[in-house]
Amino acid sequence: MDCTTTLSLGDPLDSARKATAEMLRERDSSFSLPQPFYNDERLFKIDMQTIFEKEWLIAGMTCEIPAKGNFISVQIGDNPVIVVRGAEGKVHAFHNVCRHRGSRLCVSDKGKVAKLVCPYHQWTYELDGRLLFAGTEMGDDFNMADYSLKPVNVKTAGGYIFISLSDNPPAIDEFLATLSHYMEPYDMENTKVAVQTTLMEKANWKLVIENNRECYHCAGSHPELLNTLLEWDDVTDPRATQAFKDQVAECTTRWEQNDIPYAHASFGLRNRIVRMPLLKGTVSMTMDGNQGSKKLMGRITDPDLGSMRILHLPHSWNHCMGDHLIVFTVWPISAQETMVTTKWLVHKDAVEGVDYDPVNLRKVWDATNDQDRILAEESQRGINSKAYQPGPYSKTYEFGVINFLDWYSERMLHNLGEAPALRQVSGS
Repeated sequence: MDCTTTLSLGDPLDSARKATAEMLRERDSSFSLPQPFYNDERLFKIDMQTIFEKEWLIAGMTCEIPAKGNFISVQIGDNPVIVVRGAEGKVHAFHNVCRHRGSRLCVSDKGKVAKLVCPYHQWTYELDGRLLFAGTEMGDDFNMADYSLKPVNVKTAGGYIFISLSDNPPAIDEFLATLSHYMEPYDMENTKVAVQTTLMEKANWKLVIENNRECYHCAGSHPELLNTLLEWDDVTDPRATQAFKDQVAECTTRWEQNDIPYAHASFGLRNRIVRMPLLKGTVSMTMDGNQGSKKLMGRITDPDLGSMRILHLPHSWNHCMGDHLIVFTVWPISAQETMVTTKWLVHKDAVEGVDYDPVNLRKVWDATNDQDRILAEESQRGINSKAYQPGPYSKTYEFGVINFLDWYSERMLHNLGEAPALRQVSGS
């Protein structure tokens, strides 16, 4: 069947949702998505409502809010959110919206406050969201208890802060327990963000994730990354060589001796954790493969831990090495614009200029991120053409992309209230 359903310009959003569900039910799951999924603004709005306002997202790292009053803020589509450390170390998340006239409370990306004070009319909130001050102008019958900040679901695990805008978010506790176990050697509460970058890409967010989920393009596009990265996801990767499997066996013996978790752990198609070796003779994702930070993370004593890869759909991938971690998050801006943030984390006692050089730490992924930006933007330009139609994925080289779009399709149909089963159809 031809997957060329389009959204007519006159369709209201409700009709667009029905058309979206129909395209997902009819698509061939081994082919890329129909064009509107990559460039239609109404479908982008549905993405935001159905995926980014329903699923769990990584807002940041607990080390970014180490003490009472520390906060970070993120923007999820039209929804500003603040995450703040409250009393007794508790992490809270709220819609960053004053209950008076709707102004944002915190206008910076991060900071430290004693109370949350709206800059517009100085309404003041406790760090747990309670309204403390609104002024006598509101009248004697005004009840401050009715105007607490609106909470956002928040959970922490393994140094990560997860938030969900949904009133009924999907179950995630099993993954978070496993994540905490795998992150234990890193002692994430005693880390810091050494470098952070933000990259704007003129491409749909799904193209950014699709590009990340395969290394089919790596040999032709990422010379810096391939100085250290072995492209196979696991020993079960259909392309994995015997030499690679032998290297994995050798490394896992050493990791077991040091009580370092490494085994593949998956939670449906949304989450996976696995530790894989780097190229022999290298220990970190730097240009020369040497340590990017002389001070190792947590209780780690052996720098040769390869890279523990963490996937969290819809928007994050991570590389965890013995000396530093790299956390990537993808934030949709519009149908054809996406923001990618990258954070390099080191031991909190590592000294810049002594233990690590920020330029050296970031060089490989600065190059790789920009190369990926170009690839995603060129894909977007081609997809915008009237000549575009869904193309076939390689089931060996691009199985990660197929997995991502299967997850995306299932969650979209589920959250749209539609039957999640995909029909296999012939590609044309």
